[in-house]
Amino acid sequence: MRFKLVHSLLAAALVLGVAPLASAKTFVTIGSGSTSGLYYPTAVGMAKIVNEAGIDIRANARSTGASVFNCRAVGEGQLQMGISQNNIAYYAYKGRGVEAFDGKAVDNLRGMAVLYPETIQVLAREDADIDSLSDLEGKRVYVGDIGSGTEQDVKNVLGAFDMSLDDLKAPVRGSSGSAVGLLRDGQIDAMFYTVGLGASAITEAAQTAPIELVSIPSERIEALNEKYPFYTEITIPGGTYPGIDDDVTSITLKASLVTSSDVSEDVVYQFMKTVFADHKDAFYNDIPNPNLKKYFTLESALEGMSIPLHAGAVRFFEEQGIEVKDSLMPPS
Repeated sequence: MRFKLVHSLLAAALVLGVAPLASAKTFVTIGSGSTSGLYYPTAVGMAKIVNEAGIDIRANARSTGASVFNCRAVGEGQLQMGISQNNIAYYAYKGRGVEAFDGKAVDNLRGMAVLYPETIQVLAREDADIDSLSDLEGKRVYVGDIGSGTEQDVKNVLGAFDMSLDDLKAPVRGSSGSAVGLLRDGQIDAMFYTVGLGASAITEAAQTAPIELVSIPSERIEALNEKYPFYTEITIPGGTYPGIDDDVTSITLKASLVTSSDVSEDVVYQFMKTVFADHKDAFYNDIPNPNLKKYFTLESALEGMSIPLHAGAVRFFEEQGIEVKDSLMPPS
């Protein structure tokens, strides 16, 4: 009798054209960064695209301390995906280069896609007499949130000038949004910020305080590149921010989307297909990050990838006709 009842219910469901059981949703949390940066709106935008697509994934974005936190949290299963600088992802996977990962390799960390270039931008108050990074000695300088990629970048960049955090009068930490207020009010002299060009926090600073961008000489960048191949030269065009009309030479990295090998192949594949293929117009036009439309293409989405890809990412790229190098294949 029980078999006949189940059989009858299944048959009725098929006749009515509905599934006999509701599909289970997979929940994905995407780690981002400060709400005043570009990681956060990028993660929020991708989650919105996924949620409105009607697929069996439910996504949300979480504001975090950014790259270092995201890589560690993805590895521990607190996050399923996260945005990270490519150098920090490499350090996490290898278990070296950043104190947080020394001897603690996140060997289940996997890449999904490179999203856009990020720039190490150095803002200084015009009245602080800071014409080069050497002038930061004895100054009050924001150096990034604790555990952020910005904090690690500051250490590396200062090293190219034979300096360290100890040479600063006060290395200030906290969120970049708070640092903008400190810069505006004259409580700090300068701030570092590793973020995509056009970030709202820097735009706000330029609108509310007498600031300038500090240029980094090409020869210093070349020396930095020899030690850290992730760092390359970039020009910040004049006019990127209000009142800053001259081109400035600085350093660029790459923002990348990472996940864990513990996340299923189907989930990663469906996420990428939805965001980067089926709803690419929304990815370009509905997310308030101009760098996506300017820089992201499927053809460039593996340039600068610093860790092995997730199997779901390999499946997606190969389906899109994008060659995946052997060096990016997930370990067997």
